[in-house]
Amino acid sequence: MDNKEKLEKIKEWEFKKSAYDLVIGTTYFDDETIAPPAGQEYRYDRLSYMVAESYKIKTDRTIKALLEELSKEDLDEVTDRHIALLYKGFKKLEAIPQDLYAQYTKVTLASTASWHEAKKKDDFTLFKPHLLKVIELKKKIAMLYDPQKDPYDVMLDEYEEGMTKADYDEFFALIKSEILPLIEKIKKAKPIRDDFIYRFYDKERQALLMTKLKEILNFDPSWGYMGVSMHPFTSGLSTDDVRITTFYDEHNIASAIYSIVHEVGHAFYEHQMDKNLEGTILRDVSSGMHESQSRLLENYIGRRESFIKNYFDFLKELYPAQLEDVDIVSFTRACNVAKPSLIRTDADELTYPIHILIRYEIEKGIFDGSIDLDHLEDVWNDYYMNYLGIRPRSAKEGILQDIHWSDGSFGYFPTYALGSALAAQIMKVVEEEIDIDRHLEDGDIKVITDYLKENIHRYGAIYDFKTITRIATHEDFDPHHYIDYLKDKYTKLYDLKGA
Repeated sequence: MDNKEKLEKIKEWEFKKSAYDLVIGTTYFDDETIAPPAGQEYRYDRLSYMVAESYKIKTDRTIKALLEELSKEDLDEVTDRHIALLYKGFKKLEAIPQDLYAQYTKVTLASTASWHEAKKKDDFTLFKPHLLKVIELKKKIAMLYDPQKDPYDVMLDEYEEGMTKADYDEFFALIKSEILPLIEKIKKAKPIRDDFIYRFYDKERQALLMTKLKEILNFDPSWGYMGVSMHPFTSGLSTDDVRITTFYDEHNIASAIYSIVHEVGHAFYEHQMDKNLEGTILRDVSSGMHESQSRLLENYIGRRESFIKNYFDFLKELYPAQLEDVDIVSFTRACNVAKPSLIRTDADELTYPIHILIRYEIEKGIFDGSIDLDHLEDVWNDYYMNYLGIRPRSAKEGILQDIHWSDGSFGYFPTYALGSALAAQIMKVVEEEIDIDRHLEDGDIKVITDYLKENIHRYGAIYDFKTITRIATHEDFDPHHYIDYLKDKYTKLYDLKGA
């Protein structure tokens, strides 16, 4: 069998994999959004079966032999990368026995269901036993894959290729040394008025605002769909089937606004990848790079007055009483307020990386044994008190706020801070190329998404985080751009010069 025939076999195999992934992904999206809760047990039984069948296909021994042979060949740059990623993923999955894989699937499905129930009832004890099972299995799987490596390093690499605790420790040390003192200065500065953000905003009219925002953002219904879930997320089922969700908080109008802008940032990445990558592992892009695109749209575009102008009059028409005494300048300033808060997804730009720092340090402690799992909720609350000076009053606004741990996504959180930092570096280059405010005032966001497509999105996972960073910014990743951006923005906003 020559290389051409081998690659054709790989293509057929990857098509089968993607077919199962589509069914599993669609079922998951429906389960989080529109599926009736009474049908959950039936869905989960069938979903577990589909995952087990998918495992059999993904660990086909004949395919492993082909991947091993092709990995030794010098083909072309894209094909070599494709084969390398497939082979790495194959070996990782193969290290997990099928019965353990099936067990993990059932445990995480049950865990996710218990998280939903626990969050609704605001009771961590309902979720805790499920979480402990997930932690135990996650550590076991990591050690099976690479017994010589720190289990948490294995998990970090799963979401950001090549990243380790040492890398993140250095990154977060910079965040602590530079951002925490700035937060303390702002605590003592004159507050910026934002009380009107937290007035009552009914869900029905918020939904109308979301429709308006989708139009402004060019989130086209021919390829994009928005639902509602307890925790906002994006599912890129294919280039032309990208689904996002939002969540309506009737006492925080900014929550849904920035939720949808954030998720549309993810959605454009999924939509604007080269269609030749469809159905392949080359769509499984760096988590940090993916997050840089959502944070870029949410913060570096969405919090500008030039962007807010596109919907502000409509927002005032929807809520005349709530915003009667508010002009666009005041609203924009309120959307950029920095103050310690408990909910990560609603956090401002400045305090956001501290939310991630907290999760990173807790996850490290979970897997190196330095944290007592019996007192995990207390640990969480203590971290918030130590770093942000606030303590959660309930599990819902504390340890139960994120869905990630329920499905075993340990190692994912750090990429959120990594992406936030990279977004600053990317925007520095974008602003040199494009008059952003002029285009936004004209209602033209396409010039920005086109730029991101050309320099980032189209590559998918052909290149890793470091390489795409160099392509997009002409230099290696440098978090000091992020630090400089935050210092400059908030020093001006709060008039901290000389403070």
